[in-house]
Amino acid sequence: MSASKHVKASRRSLYLLDQCLTMSQIKQMHSHLIVSATLFDPFAAGKIISLFAVSSNADLSHAYKLFLSLQHRTTFIWNTIIRVFVEKNENAIALSLYKNMLHSSFLPNNYTFSFVLRACAENSSMGLASHSLAIKLGWESYDFVLNGLIHMYARWNSMDAARQLFDASTDRDVIAWTALINGYVKCGQVEFARGLFDQMPQRNPVSWSAMISGYVQMGMFREALELVNNMQLSGLRPVHAAIVGALTACAFLGALDHGRWIHAYVDRNRMELDRVLGTALIDMYAKCGCIEMAYTVFDKMPYKDVFAFTSLISGLANHGRSSSAIELFVRMQSEGVLPNEVTFICVLSACSRMGLVDEGLRIFNCMSKVYGIEPGVQHYGCLVDLLGRAGLLEEAKKIVRDMPMEPDSYVLGALLNSCRVHGDVELGKETVESLVERGLDHGGVHVLLSNMYASSNRWDWVVKVRKDMGAKKVTKVPGCSLIEIDGRVCEFIAGDMSYLLIEEVMLFLLGIDNHLKFFRLDDDNTDSNMTTY
Repeated sequence: MSASKHVKASRRSLYLLDQCLTMSQIKQMHSHLIVSATLFDPFAAGKIISLFAVSSNADLSHAYKLFLSLQHRTTFIWNTIIRVFVEKNENAIALSLYKNMLHSSFLPNNYTFSFVLRACAENSSMGLASHSLAIKLGWESYDFVLNGLIHMYARWNSMDAARQLFDASTDRDVIAWTALINGYVKCGQVEFARGLFDQMPQRNPVSWSAMISGYVQMGMFREALELVNNMQLSGLRPVHAAIVGALTACAFLGALDHGRWIHAYVDRNRMELDRVLGTALIDMYAKCGCIEMAYTVFDKMPYKDVFAFTSLISGLANHGRSSSAIELFVRMQSEGVLPNEVTFICVLSACSRMGLVDEGLRIFNCMSKVYGIEPGVQHYGCLVDLLGRAGLLEEAKKIVRDMPMEPDSYVLGALLNSCRVHGDVELGKETVESLVERGLDHGGVHVLLSNMYASSNRWDWVVKVRKDMGAKKVTKVPGCSLIEIDGRVCEFIAGDMSYLLIEEVMLFLLGIDNHLKFFRLDDDNTDSNMTTY
């Protein structure tokens, strides 16, 4: 067979390969390539290896065996098999293949480095060696390689090195900008990230999503929602990552109207309600007070994982529907979804609110015995709260004393609150002293102890606690409240008079107060008349 006929046949085979949709079709084409001898064409071999690895019923093992069976490999074939393992997150195997490629006297090209650098996220020595070789072979300045280097150094939190590469580049594309923004976001340097974002000559949905996720990660939820709005004004449609970030921001802010709009956007664009997006919607509706809507979203999800179940269990427990939360936990187990550490925190909280001591103890004990999950400090906190709410203060105190780790503010706070509810001032005082020893005595702890003394008419101790607070300069963290009006979230902090419309707000609140007083007075007169009658 001549070379020209071989190439012509290979091209026909490549055309047929592009039409393959199922594993059966791929295997038929593999057989055809073997019989027609076109499997020796590197492009055909690389194509069939790639199809075996990335098809709907991927067979990575078969792809690798096919690679090993090839007697004549090219750089293209090496690149194909390395890329396959990188895309499957099998980075150790990908790097092993890269070493074999070098030992086989094949020189990597810009495509090789773009794959290898992605695999070096957790292998700094190999990453540095690859960077050195890229410089030696003259590939460092190529866009694929440069972007891979910036991304690699950003993954290592080596932002100085990433920024140096970025600044030295004369042809920065949107991928390079986004890689650097992602790095700053990952390091918590959101101001640097925003500065770069504002300088970008052009932005794509991925760069917008990176900045939105950065704001959410740093708890800057208003800024995240503002950026989502700006993204739409720019003419770009929010993608999956941006929508999930926006829903997270809505959940924390209680921005229900904004969250509903995002849900409508998801439905309007027929976006798949996958595990991540579905869980984000459940969490948003639950935290915004719409637990029925959260349940509706949950029921519509085609596939439910532990995060979806846990999010709804938490929402039900927080809405006082603890029995429904426990029923959902039972359903979760029956459907074969294994609970995680957070699931048990939510279920134990539900048991605590319902006073189900025996059920709570059973669930706590099954964590390690059935699921192999060792209880953490928060689980012990839930157990202390469960026993304390039921009035079993001595048992709760014993849990605190015998737990295998140091109790934190959550555990001791649960015990202190139980002391307040059941009027055990002495145990409450002892608990506060434990908090002071550990440096966990924030202002609310002292106020709670003061209120406990006041409830038992021990006013001299009330004065002492208040004096100690003054001497230690302990202040109570001011409370705050949020309200959403026309899609805009406003925050009010106790004692803060700097709000622009504070006078109008105060007058309005005064009017509401007087209105309520009028109704109370009217109710008192009604009760008085009924008594006279």
